[in-house]
Amino acid sequence: MSAQPEYPGGELIPRPDRTPDALRAALAVVAPARMPEMEREKDKALTEAVRQSSIDPLRGFLLRWAAVIEIERHPATAQRFHRAEYLAQVSADPETSRQYVRESGDILRAAYKDLDA
Repeated sequence: MSAQPEYPGGELIPRPDRTPDALRAALAVVAPARMPEMEREKDKALTEAVRQSSIDPLRGFLLRWAAVIEIERHPATAQRFHRAEYLAQVSADPETSRQYVRESGDILRAAYKDLDA
């Protein structure tokens, strides 16, 4: 029987600063497969920021990826989140699917709330 890894405070890594470099470095640890997605979204945010002459798209990009990392840096939370997302998509029963959509939404909202704390 293998032991579960111990994480200080249940976290893989400490919460990173909300800067592009810090978030990129954190994502490389907690969800490296999502790096191309982050880069595509960064490019879209930069393009939109120029088009709008506003930094709001960049702020949104940073906040979104901070929330993704907030979930992913807690292995138990990430597992629950991904399970709920998957089951919401594959459930044949609409009510069961809605239940899992609510669960994943609750986890995401909690991540955003934790970032504001």
